[in-house]
Amino acid sequence: MFDAKSFINELPKINQHGFETHALKLFRWQAQNNSVYKTYLKGLGVDPNQISKTSEIPFLPITFFKQHTIKTNDWQAEKVFESSGTSGMETSKHPVKDLGFYQNHSQRLFEEVFGEVNSMHILGLLPSYLERNSSSLISMVSNLIEESTSPYSGFYLNNYEELAHVLTELGKDTKRSVLFGVTFALLDLAEQYELDLSHVTLIETGGMKGRREEITREDLYLVLKERLGFKQIYSEYGMTELLSQAYGENARFILPNTMRVHIREVNDPFSIARTGKTGGVNVIDLANVHTCAFIETQDLGRQLDDGTFEVLGRFDNSELRGCNLLVS
Repeated sequence: MFDAKSFINELPKINQHGFETHALKLFRWQAQNNSVYKTYLKGLGVDPNQISKTSEIPFLPITFFKQHTIKTNDWQAEKVFESSGTSGMETSKHPVKDLGFYQNHSQRLFEEVFGEVNSMHILGLLPSYLERNSSSLISMVSNLIEESTSPYSGFYLNNYEELAHVLTELGKDTKRSVLFGVTFALLDLAEQYELDLSHVTLIETGGMKGRREEITREDLYLVLKERLGFKQIYSEYGMTELLSQAYGENARFILPNTMRVHIREVNDPFSIARTGKTGGVNVIDLANVHTCAFIETQDLGRQLDDGTFEVLGRFDNSELRGCNLLVS
């Protein structure tokens, strides 16, 4: 008998060796109790009881989050995260049963990479996200700002002058400074100021939001290092449809204990690509206990020999959204 509450409590303890067992247990429960996923598997002719390893699991296309309400069993959502989109674009919606769980979980994953948040200054340059109250990224960063307890922590909408001043002043402080920034706003800041922010850890979340032409990540990093002096630049891999996040320097992401990535063949979504080969990114996110943990994204990527993975862009004709990452 699957107990969702007990499963959630076990998430921080899951290790590499236990992931497969937990994922298969969650798959069988969701395959039986998630009406959308159950129907999808039935349409494919898949018997969940015949699935013996995660590489055999069919992943739910991410577009289903636009067309259906994805829930395992019936419950009331405390919050519904919604992806960004241009006017008239259909957006993804991810119902969240327990917002506190999401915030605590995302904080744990952040602290595993960067250290305790209460010893930091957390700043957010995320103007396009702040315009919506349904952004999962804003919910996460808001919690980190609050938990940091720093008087300098906070969001900066379009007040680049104040942000530049605060970041410069924090160079005199012994606490670590972390800046979450959306790509177009970081480039705006770099055009207006030349700063030495070598003491600041930057986490870029991707995205031009239609404000600028897309550029490669290599060119982005070059501008940010030359104009703003960043030495530590991390990227975040997260999206509306996932409750976990991965971080990585130079856009080589290290997966947390609740996530796994399978790269699928471009021309055969049910076959796994070999290590190093570019293909579609399938994500297992064990934190998606109450929705669906097995997501076929529209990202292109590849897994590397050291266990990290890279996101290389998007499939042709797929919409730009949320934390979209630039082609490198």
